[in-house]
This record gives sequence, structure tokens and C-alpha cells, in this order.
Amino acid sequence: MSNPITIAVDAMSGDRGAEVVVHAALEAVRENEALSLVLVGIRSELEALLHGGHPKIRIVEAADVVRMNERPSHALRHKRNSSMAIALGLVRDGEAQGCVSAGNTGALMAFGRSLIRMYPGIERPAIAKLIPSLRGRCLVLDLGANVDSSAENLYQYALMGSLMATAVSELAEPRVALLNVGEEEIKGNEQVRLASHMLAQSDTLNYIGYVEGSDLFRNVADVVVCDGFVGNIALKTGEGVAGLLIELLEQAFTRSVYGRMVGLLARPVMGRLLQLMDPSRHNGASLLGLQGVVIKSHGNANERAMLAAIRQAVCEVTHEVPRRINERLDDLLF
Repeated sequence: MSNPITIAVDAMSGDRGAEVVVHAALEAVRENEALSLVLVGIRSELEALLHGGHPKIRIVEAADVVRMNERPSHALRHKRNSSMAIALGLVRDGEAQGCVSAGNTGALMAFGRSLIRMYPGIERPAIAKLIPSLRGRCLVLDLGANVDSSAENLYQYALMGSLMATAVSELAEPRVALLNVGEEEIKGNEQVRLASHMLAQSDTLNYIGYVEGSDLFRNVADVVVCDGFVGNIALKTGEGVAGLLIELLEQAFTRSVYGRMVGLLARPVMGRLLQLMDPSRHNGASLLGLQGVVIKSHGNANERAMLAAIRQAVCEVTHEVPRRINERLDDLLF
């Protein structure tokens, strides 16, 4: 039997409410016998959804909720009793090994920095996510934590991303690249060119240079680094295209008798393709830089997407990502 794992889940902050979280939680503990969950939120509501309780799910009361439109500074000052803050506090206090929240990204970052703290030498956390690519996965960061990043920040993202790829994807020498508007050395803004120079000087990183947006899904690199402004747009664009393709395929196979016949013949192949493309199956981004496992879910996550985020937290705890990053950072930082 695997070692027991406890994950704290902010049950109140997502757009779809606690019902989605509870259903995902029940499925998560059903499929993983080593997993226990702590749902943080309004006890009466959570108990009603759980029909009284569950042996592997504990409820912790929270008096407040961080709203999606709240300023992070306001939440940090006035929402210490929120489901988000309490869930992160459980990680800080050792009662949980990871946290999942679908809430306000800025507030989650602010509470994370305040309660769990950063790795020594890391200036800013980054949102990192594994996305499907041809014959594997690609870790992309930052996806929205910092819209303006210095060359030093980009260098630090590359270090953390490489270490995470080594831990989670078990790659001995992950290929690290910078996202840019072209592959030529003269392309890009000053920050990107300076970061490229810093990465090229590293003896411990497998830096391969620049890649373009189309390369994210082509298995060109294992880790792709960018600032949060660029990364968030790239992610949302990719998810939008995936959603469009899924919808077009579904329409093509349901609009006519011929389409339905072809759809039946193609079902095994299309099922695998749709599973690869469906963004909800890849939900859950890591807040790298914090000394603990913190997973940010889409705010509008459905049950399947929330389950994917919980699985991502379990994966990072199982692979001891925070410890493995922390052990190596001192050797890699300038």
C-alpha cells in the first residue's frame, strides 16, 4: 500500500460552488485508497453534500470566502478566516501535504507567500502546468502569476521548472527553452535575450534556446519558460483551440446518419484523441516557488477538472517535488 497522503481542498472559492468539489473529492478517495482529504468551508453545507460524512474526508470550518474580484491585498488583510487561507494554513502546520484551490489566483499567491513562504533565493512564485504534447508532456511557466518578469525571474523559473520536470516526469536532463517570437538569437525583448544569456552559461541546465508558440505541443522542449502575461495568453489560446476542435468533431459525428456511422467506426481513436485534447482532464497548475504543494484549479472547473487538480496535488506530494527542488536550488542559483 502507498504511503498515506492528505490534501486540503478549498471547497468554497470556485465559480461552481461546493457541490463540484465534494463530488470530485468522493471520486478521488474512491480511486486512491492512500488518499485522505480535508474540505475547508461551511460545515453545514459540506455535511449536507456528503450526506453526513465520509471516513476519508474531514471537514474544517471556515467563516469566510475570498471572492474572485477581491484585491489580493484586501484578502490578505481581511480574509484570514477564509476557506483559502485555512486550507493553506493546514499545509503550513503539517496537517496536510498539499492544497488545492479554484479561487482567486492573486489571493492564493499572496496567502501562499505569507503562510507557506518561498524557497530561499527565489524572488517570485510561478504558475506551472504540464500540457500534453506529441509523445509526452511539456511543463510551461509562468502562466499568470507575474505579468512582468525580469531576466533573473525567468532564469529562476527555468531552474524550478527543470527540477520539477526531473521529479515528476523522471527526465534526467529536461530540455529547457525560452518562449520567444522567433528562434534566432536577435529576436525577443531585452529581458528574454538576457535570460537566454544567463541560461546558456549554466553548466547544470540543458538549455536548448528559443522556441515559438507552435512548439509547445510538438515535443520540442520539456520545459518552456516565459513571463506570466505571455504564458497566460498562450495557455488560454491553446485551451480555446482544443475546445473548438472537440466541438467541431462532435458536430461532424452527430449531424447526419453518415457522420454517426463514421463516428461509430472512429470511436476508439477519437476517444483517445478527445481525452488528450480535453482541457478539463489536464486541470491543475502548480504554484512553484512556495515551500509546499499548492495547486491552482480553473475557477470554472467542473467535477472532472477538479478531480484532475486533486490528482496533480497527489502526484507532486508522491514525487516530493518541494523537497527535491529545495535540495538543489542552492547549487543552481547564481
